[in-house]
Amino acid sequence: MDFFKKPSPLVSYIMIIIGTGIMGISLQNFYDPIGLVTGGFTGLAIVIKTATAGIIHGGIPLWFTNLAINIPVFILAYIIMGKKFVGRSLFGTVMLSVWLYVIPPLDLSQNDYLLAAIFGAVFSGLGMGIVLRGHGTTGGTEMVAALIQKKIIKHYSVVQIMQVLDAIIVCIGLYQFGLKPTLYAMIAIFVTTKVSDAVLEGFKYSKAAYIITDKHEQIAKKIMHDIDRGVTGLKARGMYTGSEKLVLYCVVSRREIVQVEEIVTEIDPYAFVIVSDVREVLGEGFQEYSEGI
Repeated sequence: MDFFKKPSPLVSYIMIIIGTGIMGISLQNFYDPIGLVTGGFTGLAIVIKTATAGIIHGGIPLWFTNLAINIPVFILAYIIMGKKFVGRSLFGTVMLSVWLYVIPPLDLSQNDYLLAAIFGAVFSGLGMGIVLRGHGTTGGTEMVAALIQKKIIKHYSVVQIMQVLDAIIVCIGLYQFGLKPTLYAMIAIFVTTKVSDAVLEGFKYSKAAYIITDKHEQIAKKIMHDIDRGVTGLKARGMYTGSEKLVLYCVVSRREIVQVEEIVTEIDPYAFVIVSDVREVLGEGFQEYSEGI
């Protein structure tokens, strides 16, 4: 299977099952035992479990709360957005609740906040990335944000609304668990975002270079000859001088960017070079379209 192509329906559901399972490990074995609330309905479930511990032995289980909170949201989503919108998100939500029911609540971090934040975030980000790769979600604040954006405040994006909702849940966690777990939860949120982005955008990093120089012919020829990489000339205009320029653009591997910089410095020490990270480069010399990871 090519990880970068749209998966078939069967593969998509398998990815959602695997992804939610990994997320379940993060919640049951890292976040919940130590009280890290990283937003989302699962974070709210952790708060509710702790708050009800004095009423029900052990508190209301995470799987039950996650399912119970999501049910009315999915009903509203079905009415407002239609069946197609609900789709795989319902399956993802149910599977996450199933995993939370099946996975035993063990404290793998041994009550270490830093370990819980980092490893919990790695598992969470990896699982989330796989679920999103399978074109699914786990409902929660993402779906609530989509409903709010459609019906109430259309001038804000879904992501912006979701950030506000997650921030509210994190603040509730601050009230419930105190400052220390909340600060570590912020570390977890950051790491989760980075890991899920890496899964979604690919692990194969490359470098892109924009080269602004008057000696574009010499530099382009040397890059193509010495490094065997293609170079594209982009027409541009210098706004200060008003003169026409040709900006060279090339994508190379991380180790090759050093050679590009050396070539530019050697030919034109006054050239202006912009280097940026790029991911998921498809084509000859990088990831082939028919190649799996």
